[in-house]
Amino acid sequence: MQTQNSVTKFDQKSLYFTSLGCSKNLVDSQVMLGYLGLDGFRVTEEPSDAEVIIVNTCSFVEAAKMESIETVLDMSGYKDPSVGKCKALVMSGCMAQRYSDELEKEMPEVDMFIGTGEYNKIVPLLKAFEDGGLDKKSFVEIPKFIHTEFDPRINTSPAHMAWLKISEGCNRNCTFCIIPTIRGRLRSRTIESLVAEANKLAASGVKELNLISQDFSDYGVDIYDANKKKNGENQVIYNLLSEMDKVEGIEWVRIFYFYPDDLTDDVMDLISSSKKIRKYLDMPVQHFADGVLKRMNRRVTGEAIHMKIRRLREKVPGIVLRTSVIVGFPGETEEDFQALLEGVKQARFNHLGVFKYSDEDKTPAEKLQPKVPQEIIDERFQILYELQKEIVRELNQEYIGKVLEVIVEGPHEETDLLLQGRHAGQAPDIDGHVIINDGTANAGDIVKVMITDALDYDLVGHIIS
Repeated sequence: MQTQNSVTKFDQKSLYFTSLGCSKNLVDSQVMLGYLGLDGFRVTEEPSDAEVIIVNTCSFVEAAKMESIETVLDMSGYKDPSVGKCKALVMSGCMAQRYSDELEKEMPEVDMFIGTGEYNKIVPLLKAFEDGGLDKKSFVEIPKFIHTEFDPRINTSPAHMAWLKISEGCNRNCTFCIIPTIRGRLRSRTIESLVAEANKLAASGVKELNLISQDFSDYGVDIYDANKKKNGENQVIYNLLSEMDKVEGIEWVRIFYFYPDDLTDDVMDLISSSKKIRKYLDMPVQHFADGVLKRMNRRVTGEAIHMKIRRLREKVPGIVLRTSVIVGFPGETEEDFQALLEGVKQARFNHLGVFKYSDEDKTPAEKLQPKVPQEIIDERFQILYELQKEIVRELNQEYIGKVLEVIVEGPHEETDLLLQGRHAGQAPDIDGHVIINDGTANAGDIVKVMITDALDYDLVGHIIS
């Protein structure tokens, strides 16, 4: 490894930060920004003005890897004194965690690689770099860290909204997924810690809290009595959600990544009765064909998923469901694909993410055979995409004539003549919007909107008093 011998001084302590990938990665970035802010760094909007440039990377799928590499290479141009002021280029996050050895050889432009469990050390590492005291470039260990309410954090999301990470890592070991390798084993925060951070966020003006993790349904099994997740109840998650329901100032709470096999009646009942927990659930299913689910190492069958969805809709009328599925998993036959299509038709998800399978290094699925030809994967993707588009169009039509609570995000991204917001069934960044064509409101206001029209993914309406 290369040694940093020369002394590099950050005279202006100027920082440019780019966070790629998911909301969980964004929370890590916000914690890094919190630590850097305490150390006197100021964020600049122009990379050409920054002495330190940090790219927090993603490596979940091939496109994310390419975006990460391209972004870092673009940022490396600012190390040229004729272009920028960059004295330290840092690559952090999932890409650094997964490929630090290879990247160190292939990207000499990068001064430091920081893994997913070391990001809280950003300030001392930069100080050591500044003093010429680093004897290596890569700081990547088995991830064990998870931030708490005591770690500084700068919420870079709109002031009325925040992501709250309840745990880190995953014990599920799906054959296609690299997350346990990149993020480590499950590490849950205590309910007390989460309530404390939620109160902090509420005091800062946050109204909408989105609860995230790699696997919401496994929350707490590492720190609380495992017996509390038996006999048709999940007391740990029930207690967590009950406490979130009590946080003053928070008006909306939304749940992400709750696997269907662990969704219990007591949690469904709480979602149904709560005034704050939105009737919205991100519930990963990945497939409906039993053979594919088994090869994915999923502990559930297609019929069990359907039974859970039926039970959920029975107990929580009007619930909005989001999920993700994979087409072209190794060994997926035409019959399997038809089972997936039929499953999507029956479930009628409000929001569906469709991923084309691709081999991921060092995952069990990489060795599975036979591989589905790429042209068939592309064809199946398009068929499923068109099916879901029609389902969403039909579901959105059902909103016309209804009055929905909408949290206002601000002016429409294309014109100041319109406002843009989201109803409770639309999560930030990943779902559609409500376009408001009449009425006034400020960002963060929760208003009642009469829906008058439905587009492919967005709704249109006006504010009513």
